[in-house]
Amino acid sequence: MNRVFVTGVGAVTPIGNTAEEFARNLRAGKSGVGPITTFDASKHSVRIAAEVKGFDPSLYIAKKDVRRHDRYSQFAMGASHMALEQARLTPGSFDPKRVGVIISTGIGGIHTFETEQEVIRQQGPGRVSPFLVPMMICNIAAGYVAMAHGFKGPNFCIVSACASGLHGIGEAYLKLAHGMIDVCVAGGAESAITPLTVAGFAQMKALSTRNDAPEKASRPFDKDRDGFIMGEGAGVLVLETEANVQRRGVQPLAEVLGYGASADAHHLTAPEPNGEGAFQAMTDALAWRSTPKESVNYVNTHGTSTPLGDVAEIQAVKRVFGDHAKKLMVNSTKSMIGHLLGAAGSLGSVATILQITGGFVHPTINLDCPGDNLDLDFVPHTARDARIETALVNSFGFGGQNASIAFRRV
Repeated sequence: MNRVFVTGVGAVTPIGNTAEEFARNLRAGKSGVGPITTFDASKHSVRIAAEVKGFDPSLYIAKKDVRRHDRYSQFAMGASHMALEQARLTPGSFDPKRVGVIISTGIGGIHTFETEQEVIRQQGPGRVSPFLVPMMICNIAAGYVAMAHGFKGPNFCIVSACASGLHGIGEAYLKLAHGMIDVCVAGGAESAITPLTVAGFAQMKALSTRNDAPEKASRPFDKDRDGFIMGEGAGVLVLETEANVQRRGVQPLAEVLGYGASADAHHLTAPEPNGEGAFQAMTDALAWRSTPKESVNYVNTHGTSTPLGDVAEIQAVKRVFGDHAKKLMVNSTKSMIGHLLGAAGSLGSVATILQITGGFVHPTINLDCPGDNLDLDFVPHTARDARIETALVNSFGFGGQNASIAFRRV
């Protein structure tokens, strides 16, 4: 079984459009949540979100082609370009047929869908864009990344709601571990801050309604949490086999130790109350390489800021680690960037690798008073200088779909 390493990361986020800027603002505990600006939200019950600001897609896509990409695909192209640049995966340094791309998403081209729905309603079917379908479909970001860089290996998209991005990284790990490919560009991208999507999540009562205090609205594990904040962006990793890393002479950022996936088989949206599915995913991720639980000192949680989800996940963490759970550093990246749905787990992975290489653990902001039974070390308010040895990243989706991945310092 091949060992697998991360050699590059790329990030487009509500608190930074490069991995370096993202890391700096994670350490600073900066909130990316504010009033929605991408559409008129005045009639919505939820009027706040974590939007990407100042992103220029023409840095990564030819200007004439930008309009042929949905916003989520633009983010994917940017994050992939940055990850590949850091990995130094340049033409001539790889066999195109041995490089895969798995860019996942939960919702895909919803901006395009909603825009063209208005076009057909107001102007008729003859005015609908011929690019509607390729811009809207969930797999197109992976296709575009392959076309841009000449990668001819396995190419697809996993759609498993909020677990999509982490499932994509996990499946890439399996292909590399089993020797099916040498390199995989893997992660997730999402841009679903639209009138219809925000209204839909709001009607489910899934979102925070702290419209008057947006920077305080995302508060995982706090007793006053009232729902998640929608975010957008992309996180992408370049994964390679040990042999390929050695052949190319590159310095890896972290090692992937294992991947676990499970189903709650419980409820459409609510987690299994005692976190059984989350427990199984974490247990399987650690079992892959027989990783001792005591070697883990950090968990990047799913931590969405929902009343039920946060409790179920922490119950599962306690069950996995027993007495060692009290020694873990635990945080939620979503406290700063909101919930990026299908890109949540991939950006959680990028954040974890940046903390491993940067020697810090970012804070869980807005955690003023932990809720009942939420009594682990959540690193509240202020970042901490720390050496992460082995980390778990969790991501759980509607439908009860769970993923967990273990990373280790190189």
